[in-house]
Amino acid sequence: MTAEPKRTDTKLVSGGRGKGYAGRVVNPPVWRASTILFDTVAELRAAHAPEDGRFYYGRYGTPTQWSLAEALTDLEPGAAGTRLFPSGVAAISVALMAVLRPGDELLMVDSAYAPTRTFCDGFLKRFGVTTRYYDPLIGAGIKDLLTEKTRAIFLESPGSLTFEVQDVPAICSVARARGIVTLLDNTWATPIFFPAMAAGIDISILACTKYVVGHSDVMLGSVTTTDQHWRALCDTSRTLGQHVSPDDAYLAARGLRTLGVRLGQHQASALRIAQWLKDQPQVAKVLHPALVDCPGHEHWVRDFKGASGLFSFVLRRGGEAERARFVDQLKHFGIGYSWGGFESLALPVDPHRFRSVTERTEEGPMVRLHIGLEDPDDLIADLAYGLSACEEAA
Repeated sequence: MTAEPKRTDTKLVSGGRGKGYAGRVVNPPVWRASTILFDTVAELRAAHAPEDGRFYYGRYGTPTQWSLAEALTDLEPGAAGTRLFPSGVAAISVALMAVLRPGDELLMVDSAYAPTRTFCDGFLKRFGVTTRYYDPLIGAGIKDLLTEKTRAIFLESPGSLTFEVQDVPAICSVARARGIVTLLDNTWATPIFFPAMAAGIDISILACTKYVVGHSDVMLGSVTTTDQHWRALCDTSRTLGQHVSPDDAYLAARGLRTLGVRLGQHQASALRIAQWLKDQPQVAKVLHPALVDCPGHEHWVRDFKGASGLFSFVLRRGGEAERARFVDQLKHFGIGYSWGGFESLALPVDPHRFRSVTERTEEGPMVRLHIGLEDPDDLIADLAYGLSACEEAA
């Protein structure tokens, strides 16, 4: 008789906690190291080339980092391994550099995170890689954009700021038939709500700064790949000297244990607030993937297991001054970048500044909300007060 496969919440609790990492304690300890000592020259030479789980030099990791990477890999059935990075942007950048060469062409979703666009339009362009942007709702129609030079397709679903849900399986099917690599920024859903590799993705990227860490106190990124791209990722990461401190890895592992519980609360509160906002006369549109009028909602219904706490909405009237007044009036929402922590955030956003091939159809100023773990009734009362103040100023 064999044990049943681990379900997601069990993986979150048990992942990376084998005796080789944790011994008799519950949590793998923090191993801080630069120099690793060997008993003999022969032992030192035998440790090369470095691999996870084998001591060599501090930059290549200790059990603290290896255990977190193993736990993240365990969340993506079919994955070969995970590398850790000092930020989500670093994870995206190294993943792209691992699969692209001078002369290659990258298809980048037009709703991508702004720093991703900056990396493509700056560094990759100087590196000799051409980036072309595509409509996030193109689906299988992406086949018409492929050329002989197309090496990779980058997806982000839902998209930053405007939350279009892509037809990931359709795009992956087209790419796989042509031998093209697919990469996905899966930070919004995490593998908990969207198992990327099950949908056909080759390389799944997380800004662990957000939901994995969950406490707004660590910058961290991760890249998880299939076996085909694992060696290239490892080689590129090590060549560029990418390293995560053991203290940050420890905090991320601690956050990972409660990820399922936190995401459940983020989801419930955000959906309730999104539905409330939809009924307010001051609101023109709510962009939340779980709402039927969000672009690509049918793909969310088909492919996702849940929704996180991040979404946007459009004010019906006013401009920059009225939007700023609304955000400034909020008491339970912080004003700041990032998201995924326990606290709620409100941020003025202008997605039209970060588009190349698609236009924004919604009129009016837009606000992005991250719904934290506060009582949703308090957050709704806060938003109601802000909307009233905004209406008075319009």
